[in-house]
Amino acid sequence: MSTKSTGTTGIHHVTAIAGNPQRNVDFYAGVLGLRMVKKTVNFDDPETYHLYYGDDGGNPGTIMTFFPWGDARRGRIGAGQLVTTSFSIPADSLGYWTERFVEAGIRFEKPRGRFGDTVLTFSDPDGLRVELVAAQDTREGTADGTTPAGDSVRGFHHVTLAVEDAELTAKLMTETLGFRQTDEAEGRTRFAAGDGGAGDLVDVSGAAGFPRGAMGVGAVHHVAFRVPDDEAQLAVREEVAALGYDVTPVLDRNYFRSIYFREPGGVLFEIATDPPGFAVDEPLDELGTHLKLPPWLETRRGRLEEVLSPLHIPTARADATGGDE
Repeated sequence: MSTKSTGTTGIHHVTAIAGNPQRNVDFYAGVLGLRMVKKTVNFDDPETYHLYYGDDGGNPGTIMTFFPWGDARRGRIGAGQLVTTSFSIPADSLGYWTERFVEAGIRFEKPRGRFGDTVLTFSDPDGLRVELVAAQDTREGTADGTTPAGDSVRGFHHVTLAVEDAELTAKLMTETLGFRQTDEAEGRTRFAAGDGGAGDLVDVSGAAGFPRGAMGVGAVHHVAFRVPDDEAQLAVREEVAALGYDVTPVLDRNYFRSIYFREPGGVLFEIATDPPGFAVDEPLDELGTHLKLPPWLETRRGRLEEVLSPLHIPTARADATGGDE
């Protein structure tokens, strides 16, 4: 006899498609100051990196990941996509970040208010739309990044989905995935899961009549929502499947277990477990410093190390013009 799930508890990670891998590293580890928490490969395309960034501990709710497919076509942002990824910074750090962006030559829009917070909008080098939200956030800063810990990115604040039928997406999120509606303004509706703070929020924007987005460099591939364990994940899977969604079996991603399905508006959703985490195959203080492969790819390590270009990771001790492996 099945037990109804309690849904998800917030954002686990966001995965996007990038172009040049070193340029991606220089921006996310160098300019934004995120920690490289895992350097591995795309399990389905092992001659391509899969890069994970996050906070010092690689905690769910802070993880931005990329498939850097340098020869892929450019994506097009539009309906049926996660269109903006928003990170949280301390409420009093906006001045630091605007100055940092000016010095780095990063173009950004004039800061504006949204739901009581101040938002700074810009694009990464591949055209991915990103925001910094100056908000109350009790999570600790990154101690060993390229930015001062007191001003550093804390993790996700929210993500924004653009969908043709916002009501259907809202129904799935509130009746199955554990979200609740908390606010509405300027054509977007905010939903919250878990504690309802930074990292637990999703904005849904109606995009009826807008051109459909196209996958490619500069576009988000999927968003993952977190569940505490395998049992909770299976309960969500059972509910989603019962609603008629084409949901995958549970897939082992080494650092979490995953299921995938498309919500009514076309955005690819993943449900990912919090455990086992990124310290499962390298010590916490060495996260992101080694090329890590799943056991079934270890026999190909020599070949993969030949075709994957070396990456220099900016840290507090090495700026974006050089770095340590």
